[in-house]
Amino acid sequence: MVTVRLGAASSGQKATVQEKDENCFTVFFVQREKQERWSLASMEFTAPPQSQLAVRWVNSLQIWIHYHGITRPRTLLVFINPVGGRKQAVEIYQTQVAPLFTLAGIYVQVVETCRAKEARDYILEQDLCDFDGLVSVGGDGTFNEIMHALLDRTQRKAGVPEDDIEAELLSPRLRIGIIPAGSTDCVCFATVGTNDPVTSALHIIIGDAQPLDVCSIWHNGKRLRYSVSLVGYGFYGDVVSTSEKHRWMGPVRYTYAGAKAVLSNRSYEGTVEFQLAKTEESNPRDKQRCRSGCMVCSDSSRNLSPGSKEEKLPVIEQSIDGEWQRVQGRFLAVNLTSMSSACPKSPEGLSPCAHLADGTADLILVHECPTFSFLRHLTRHTNCSDQFDLPFVSVYRVRAVRFTSSKVEDCEEGEATVQESKGLCRKACQVKAPVSCWTCDGETLNYPDISIRVHKSLIHLFARGIEQAPCTS
Repeated sequence: MVTVRLGAASSGQKATVQEKDENCFTVFFVQREKQERWSLASMEFTAPPQSQLAVRWVNSLQIWIHYHGITRPRTLLVFINPVGGRKQAVEIYQTQVAPLFTLAGIYVQVVETCRAKEARDYILEQDLCDFDGLVSVGGDGTFNEIMHALLDRTQRKAGVPEDDIEAELLSPRLRIGIIPAGSTDCVCFATVGTNDPVTSALHIIIGDAQPLDVCSIWHNGKRLRYSVSLVGYGFYGDVVSTSEKHRWMGPVRYTYAGAKAVLSNRSYEGTVEFQLAKTEESNPRDKQRCRSGCMVCSDSSRNLSPGSKEEKLPVIEQSIDGEWQRVQGRFLAVNLTSMSSACPKSPEGLSPCAHLADGTADLILVHECPTFSFLRHLTRHTNCSDQFDLPFVSVYRVRAVRFTSSKVEDCEEGEATVQESKGLCRKACQVKAPVSCWTCDGETLNYPDISIRVHKSLIHLFARGIEQAPCTS
């Protein structure tokens, strides 16, 4: 149930009521649609004249919502990025989301950003004690800016050192909601199952809470960034770095950059060290998808409780970590994802069986192989075929990763040298450095050698996980 109002619902708009009629009342509730979508539905009830039953029912239902909706937000701080993604964030919020928040009685403070890092500065500098959550209206980049600011704010207030990779990070009190208005909306798609703004708004209104693992990325003892979806070297690093040079092309730049990277078939030499997660509950190829009520993540899902503190220590569970292993060779791609990283173009994602809140990530190593073999691997991301069932692909469930590139002797980091391409566009793709770069949730990191650590359930979203059954064909 979303809310209840005295009076009949207007014929044209379900989110409003006509003049109050004390003989009837309207209940607004969530109605499930196909493909994980939710919509707002309403039902009108009529009481006998002069009975006051309608008023009594409204009062009783409002009391019920208040006492049984303890995780529902009362106040929200909303950040809108008007230029990100499809550049429709303002319209999406005003026409589809704001009326729902008003109907639910949620007080909203809106910040429409005008410059880069404006949301970050606001979160770091302003008092957030009066808010129950933050809402991102935009793409994955807007969400990442808000997440980074909230995590940095929490660690600074708690005095957590920035240069200690072994330090336990604190989980922020505030949850984050995502109203999708970007190009891919990967985080929203992987945690809700759709990139529909109304669905996300309804999850926020009813107070859903989904814990989410976060990876911290380090270089030479310095924390560079956080990640909740993809940390990729090689293919995806090249795609993102190339696409950034062609932003004028819009979303099609990713298709162009991807095609160029596939045809070049560029591999990179390096050493991957990783700490296996010794867990009997799951592995990357067990066909056990992370869905709402997931048993693997169930302990984490119970960790949220409302409170007045700015932050709280996460529940630390005794985990048995495996030994460090090492794989050396030439790789077309080194990918680490702490969620499925599903999106509309890849409904099952990079690792379909990755879990949202189990304290692990899936490491995917794509070894050097012919162009058409690699293309076969990529094509399987768009259907339900097993993209790991190939001789040049290996996958591991891990808690930490270290990568060291094998650079050409006397070549400075990032220095461009010529490497002969073995791909179909050999002449067009010869001028490239012997090292790639990393992409971290769509942002480029120009450090080949990095370390990564997984932090269990570090943040919470206004979501509940995907509810539908997994693809079985």
